[in-house]
Amino acid sequence: MTSKGSRIGVAIAIVALTLPIVALGVVFAGLVSAPIASSESASGTDSDGEAAIDNPLQGDSFYVDPDSLAARAAAASAAADAGGSGLPATPSPSTEVLDKLAAAPTAIWLVPERNPTATVAATVTQILNSAEAEGSTPIFVVYGVPNRDCGNQSAGGLTAAEYPLWTAEIAGAVADRSAIVILEPDALALATQCGNVDERVAEIKGAVDAFASTKAIVYLDGGHSTWLSAAQMADLLTRAGIAETRGFATNVSNYNATVKERAYGEKLSALTGDSHYVIDTGRNGNGSNGEWCNPPGRALGVTSSVVTDAGHLDAQLWIKPPGESDGACNGGPAAGTWWPESASELAANAGW
Repeated sequence: MTSKGSRIGVAIAIVALTLPIVALGVVFAGLVSAPIASSESASGTDSDGEAAIDNPLQGDSFYVDPDSLAARAAAASAAADAGGSGLPATPSPSTEVLDKLAAAPTAIWLVPERNPTATVAATVTQILNSAEAEGSTPIFVVYGVPNRDCGNQSAGGLTAAEYPLWTAEIAGAVADRSAIVILEPDALALATQCGNVDERVAEIKGAVDAFASTKAIVYLDGGHSTWLSAAQMADLLTRAGIAETRGFATNVSNYNATVKERAYGEKLSALTGDSHYVIDTGRNGNGSNGEWCNPPGRALGVTSSVVTDAGHLDAQLWIKPPGESDGACNGGPAAGTWWPESASELAANAGW
């Protein structure tokens, strides 16, 4: 009869011989049952398995206008530092701030009072040439719709007959070149207050059609989070042809915090076929105090930058140039005029 110790020894030997066989079986089973890796990435991912980013601005840098009002103010301030000597001087703190403002990519506003139909194409072409030479993308704001601003601080614009000709000139100059176009700030949202909704929708739709055959990335103005409801704005945008564009812009010339605008933008996106959008962050660093015209205590926001989180927000842009007045209110000069005090306050409140 075999002793207990002998039986244990035999058992251990058997287990030792069996384990490699079991291990081989597990490995073989794993090889059989595991899916074969595909050479193609899954839908919505890139070759590294990361989520693909649906953003035509990805990788872009934005054009800095060397002739902006901020650039002119910076040059004048530097000249004052030199005391008329014509020699370079150590920049004063105010000049340093203005230099930073002038170096920040900001939208270029095309308005018929400054850029009439006869010359607007040449202006756009010159800017596109400069941008192309340095490998950047210009941001244009088209702002000439008839009865612009309904006669308020930014009153003006073209006649109903001239407006299509003007937008056609701009679109023709852009053609197959890279540009971002913000189309008619306030036009659709304000039409509900001005009583010309149908007329305004048709005018904006005509402008959308003018850019449809170009390479421009077009965003219709979509108001902002404290104006019309998302449902109201979505109806106007749909009627104006948002389906033919990249999407919409929010907070243009306003001060609402980015978090509020993003929540609004996502609601509006869902109501307009998942359209994409940009947010004006030029002056929203402190959020809004409820005023829209030169409110005190505001601050610069995040400088123009592409958003790469694969959401509907394409970019945060300085659309309304910081330092330019909203109008003759709260001590400011006429709309669009350079206001040094505003530029200084915005920069100081942002910690510049």
